[in-house]
Amino acid sequence: VIKITSPKKVKRLIKSLYPLRTQFELIRMGPDGDGGYLVPDCLGGIEYCFSPGVSDVSGFELDCISRGMYVFMADKSVDKPNFPVDTKNYNFIKKFIGNTNDNDFITIDEWVKSSKLSTESELLLQMDIEGAEYDAIASMSDPLMRRFRIMVIEFHFLDKLWKPAFYNVLKSTFEKILKTHVCVHNHPNNCCGSDFQNNIEIHNVIELTFIRKDCVELLGYETTFPHKLDFDNTLNESLPLARNWYYNNKQ
Repeated sequence: VIKITSPKKVKRLIKSLYPLRTQFELIRMGPDGDGGYLVPDCLGGIEYCFSPGVSDVSGFELDCISRGMYVFMADKSVDKPNFPVDTKNYNFIKKFIGNTNDNDFITIDEWVKSSKLSTESELLLQMDIEGAEYDAIASMSDPLMRRFRIMVIEFHFLDKLWKPAFYNVLKSTFEKILKTHVCVHNHPNNCCGSDFQNNIEIHNVIELTFIRKDCVELLGYETTFPHKLDFDNTLNESLPLARNWYYNNKQ
């Protein structure tokens, strides 16, 4: 008999990620499609964006630069970013983000440390690294986690939640983030569909936006999805956020 994670545990984990409303409206940074994300309109004073995972589109990073941030980018799979801006506005290293430091990988802590920034500077994290996010977050120190005022992370393989070993990875990942941050937006990537078991719909790939708790006043749960600024990531069939991923009175 193949053991699966209990539906009660899966529901509890998803519930911990119900998006919350704050005093800040959400704005869209990046294009109206893949590579664009919703973040709280609370960017003043953030000096640096760390953006591991370099794709063909860098609209989010361009928006960061237009708002006065300096952008750090990392990706071993490309030689340089496709980025039509002066190199004085960004830094690129040809490494993957992971849980060790060698010729191919670097931890987020070592990456930030090697950037020689003031320890007081406020940071933004935008991470889409195709499943390596779990190693990256597990290896991140608590002091560094607290320096990221806003984090936008794309999480992969969520359909594996039913496997107890992977459920434990996700649980520890989200518990670590939620010690210092709250989720304020949730958007399924329509690249990859959903898994439906035990009356629970799980989006296989999902984008989550977090903000540090000490920056916000919590005003209750967000109950209206999709947000007016949400867009599909691909030309595939639209994938609305499942009802079991946000607060509603029928739960």
